[in-house]
Amino acid sequence: MTADHDQPPERFQPGPATAAPPAAAEAAGRLLAAGLGRSGFPEARPRLGVILGTGLGGLIERLEGEQSVPGNQLGWLPRATALGHAGRVAWGHCDGRCVVMLQGRVHRYEGHPAELLTRGVELLAAVGVDRLLVTNAAGGIANGLTVGEIVVLEDHVDLVRGRWLAAAPTRQGSPTCYDEALSRAAVIAAGRAGASCRRGIYAYMLGPSYETRAEYRMLRRFGVDVVGMSTVPEVVLARHRGMQVVAASVVTNIARPDRAMDDAATDGEEVCRAAATAADGIWAIIRQLLR
Repeated sequence: MTADHDQPPERFQPGPATAAPPAAAEAAGRLLAAGLGRSGFPEARPRLGVILGTGLGGLIERLEGEQSVPGNQLGWLPRATALGHAGRVAWGHCDGRCVVMLQGRVHRYEGHPAELLTRGVELLAAVGVDRLLVTNAAGGIANGLTVGEIVVLEDHVDLVRGRWLAAAPTRQGSPTCYDEALSRAAVIAAGRAGASCRRGIYAYMLGPSYETRAEYRMLRRFGVDVVGMSTVPEVVLARHRGMQVVAASVVTNIARPDRAMDDAATDGEEVCRAAATAADGIWAIIRQLLR
């Protein structure tokens, strides 16, 4: 249900098709036909895109006037199969501003080529999103981390090294991927919502197996704080598309390099439950990024 406003609602029109591949622009057109950009709110243009990681899909229910479609019906997004990734595209309003959410993603370990991992970002670019929040569930590497804690990324270590920018020149520089001012504001917002939150470094691993104890020790020596199996391809492409990017990991298990990992701590359903405990903090970050 939407609120009444004095101003007439804006009819959203996407940006130029050259901002994304033609097929992504066509998928964006299907989203428009499904209702994106039509609402009783003055601002219908999606200001913010959010990629919801494992266990965070329930955040779409907090959107006012929420609508969604299965992502694979758009003819562009691959079908998500990982536990906790429903594969839906949802949109609605938060604090009167439009948000588009991808409820899940696909991963390299599912057998997808690099190009498919970033199609969600291409879709968001095609509908005009210029600010992106990428979330994930991650293992805690740094000492002192606790399950449910949020780590807002300041940098990453890419241990998969795919060619995430297939259309770009082979040799690239190393830009700062994460918006510093927005990331600092995100940490403050999550803390005010009662969440434990800090900055940190993320390591991207292929998966699907969890890391060995030797790998945990290596990552800790690298200065890594959290480790996961996603996010980096999306972040790299989003920056290439000119978006401001913030990324947040939810710690769902703690690495213990000197003893065997508890299987229960890395069970998929337990990971989903652990990630869901950070929902209030992630929602606070979303609200902050809409300001």
